[in-house]
Amino acid sequence: MDDVRVAAIASLTPLEELDSEPFLVDTRSQYAMCARWAADKGYVVTRQLLVYGLRHDHRALWADVEAGQVELFVAPNERVLERAVSSVREFSAECERRGVRLETAGLDEPAYDAAMKASVHRRMSMPTAGYDGC
Repeated sequence: MDDVRVAAIASLTPLEELDSEPFLVDTRSQYAMCARWAADKGYVVTRQLLVYGLRHDHRALWADVEAGQVELFVAPNERVLERAVSSVREFSAECERRGVRLETAGLDEPAYDAAMKASVHRRMSMPTAGYDGC
């Protein structure tokens, strides 16, 4: 049996929201949650999408589906999905119309302390300086 191919959806949330919404800013943790969910199901993440307020019919969402490289979308939770697409209802309907499953991982968000927020801040504020997050 072939692996189910998954596109992990993360929200592109401004760094300015780190104090109030650290998980929404922390794309690494969002992708990790999706990857853990997929691995637990025996699925494989073939695409990572980083989006904010994207229309339900935007080409960036559907190119890999049309190419046969994605069969399922997963977002860490509803909060991320609500930020990632402009209308969850319209995106869900488009997924249904195209025969593509849409899931949320539904795992617990990490609890962020000051050190974790500082780590996210360093990683997100220095990507062009060659910082790799280690």
